[in-house]
Amino acid sequence: MTRKKMLRITLVKSPIGYSKRQKHTARSLGLRRLHQVAYHEDSPMIRGMINTIKHLVKVEEVEVEEA
Repeated sequence: MTRKKMLRITLVKSPIGYSKRQKHTARSLGLRRLHQVAYHEDSPMIRGMINTIKHLVKVEEVEVEEA
């Protein structure tokens, strides 16, 4: 079994009042409602998206076992 690094991303602040770009970034991460959680593989592309809306989200690294 191998361990895979995943990111648990939680929307903790509403994107209302922020730019369209930031709203679309939250949406493309799969975050539509407050306190909604999305899991993504750790990659430079996802890290860049998180960096764009870092003031709106909480990020935790989680390890998942694969068979």
